Amino acid sequence: MAHQQNGPFPQSLPKAFSVLIFIILLKDVCNGQPQLIGPSQVLVARAGDDVILPCHVEPAYDVSTITLEWTRSSLDPRFVYVSRGSQELEKLKNPSFKGRTSVFVDELKYGNISLKISKVKSDDTGTYKCYVPVLEKEAFVELVVASDAATSPVISLSGIDKNRGGVVLQCESAGWYPEPELLWLDGEGNLLSAGPTETLRGPDDLYTVSSRVTVEKRHSNNITCRVQQRNTNQSRETHIHVPEDFFDITSSSPSVTDTSPVSLALCILLLILSVVFLVRRKRKHLMRTNRRPKDQTEDVRVSTEEDREREQFNMKLPITSRQQLQEEQQRREDAENTLGDLQNDKEKLENELQDEKKRNVEQEAKLKELEKKNTEIINQLQQEKETLEELKKQLESKNQELSDSISELNREKMIKESEINTMKNQLESNKQEMIKSEREKDEIITKLRQTIVTLESKLQEEKQRREKAEKQVQMLPTETEEEKQKKEETEKKVQTLPIKSEKISHINSPSKQKKKRLKEPQKEVKGQPKNECCAF
Repeated sequence: MAHQQNGPFPQSLPKAFSVLIFIILLKDVCNGQPQLIGPSQVLVARAGDDVILPCHVEPAYDVSTITLEWTRSSLDPRFVYVSRGSQELEKLKNPSFKGRTSVFVDELKYGNISLKISKVKSDDTGTYKCYVPVLEKEAFVELVVASDAATSPVISLSGIDKNRGGVVLQCESAGWYPEPELLWLDGEGNLLSAGPTETLRGPDDLYTVSSRVTVEKRHSNNITCRVQQRNTNQSRETHIHVPEDFFDITSSSPSVTDTSPVSLALCILLLILSVVFLVRRKRKHLMRTNRRPKDQTEDVRVSTEEDREREQFNMKLPITSRQQLQEEQQRREDAENTLGDLQNDKEKLENELQDEKKRNVEQEAKLKELEKKNTEIINQLQQEKETLEELKKQLESKNQELSDSISELNREKMIKESEINTMKNQLESNKQEMIKSEREKDEIITKLRQTIVTLESKLQEEKQRREKAEKQVQMLPTETEEEKQKKEETEKKVQTLPIKSEKISHINSPSKQKKKRLKEPQKEVKGQPKNECCAF
């Protein structure tokens, strides 16, 4: 019997879910599509404070029975808070936010999904997403956590302005987030006109600000440098007092700004001198190169004149000396011939060298072509490398997307498993209740059967009693008639015997008592069935 009762119950679950979805859709159609509303401005909080990220459904919508998500894309895992049916899923939360995030459970039925973060840190800075999967709506909240490592401003003497007769002060402060503003104030709290604020952002994302101001003697000697962050109402300031005697000393000291034009003029003068020196040196070199061809022509002219003088001298010499000179001239001609041969060989060698040079040039051209080809191949390889890197990046992005989708599927799987477990628990509890109800029903049926059996036995006994009573009732009329006859006879005798009436009445009294005794059982017999029937 329990199996027959449990059979239709799972089949009714899809109907129940379909009815629930229909009710939700009908509510959306009647009330309009809900929207998630977040803040329009950046939220700024100080480190160590508690902050609330506002997010609510408009119009009001009960979200106490559905899944809610608060995420930050820069985290891994990215979940800051996840709940289903007002129960938080701690397993999916990022470890850095454990025990620090919560929602207002009592206000979920009014559509308030605001997230409370306790004891915020500088690492909590970022953009948070409020998401309701059933509605497929999302809202973004940007949080900035101001640093508590900001240092007090440091004022130092930067220089002396002789033209204005004042001193230049510099103020610097570090460890700020977000970017602050720097102000100069005099002793009366009035703003001083200062130079532009220089801002530097370090590798730890903290800002360092600095600024300069020229303080003249006409100003108040009390100067204040204030660095403040308006969004967090955080400020640091430093005071300094400039003595009046210091302004008198500055009038006799050289100006810092006067030295810069002098140094610039010296640099320009040195540059001009170096250029002039290089030009003159180049001109001398050109003059030397132009003189070399003239010297060669003069040498040729000198050699021809020497030959003429030598011939005239030979004509004046005697015959022996002429022969010697001829021999000498012959040797000289032979030497010149050998020299010519050597020159020819030299020319051949030069031609060969030129050919070799040409071949070298050709080889160099070939090498250049090979280098071009190599550069082209290298460029192609570089392009292929870039394409491979792009493909690698695409694969990494796809892998990241796949990992995100896998994590999302795992999250959905965990949520579905939790839903299935809750449904199983509900089914098991319903099954136990139905089994218990079946047992109770069986017990009631057995009790009813027992009562029916007892009632039937009682009815049987009552029938038997009734039959006996009816038999007794049927016997009673005969006895009463005999009594009547006896009574009549006794009355007649009494009438005939008036003297003994008292005795006769005394005699008649037992008959009356007997008659009463006979009537009492009849009443009891007649009364018993009525009581038994009523009891039954």
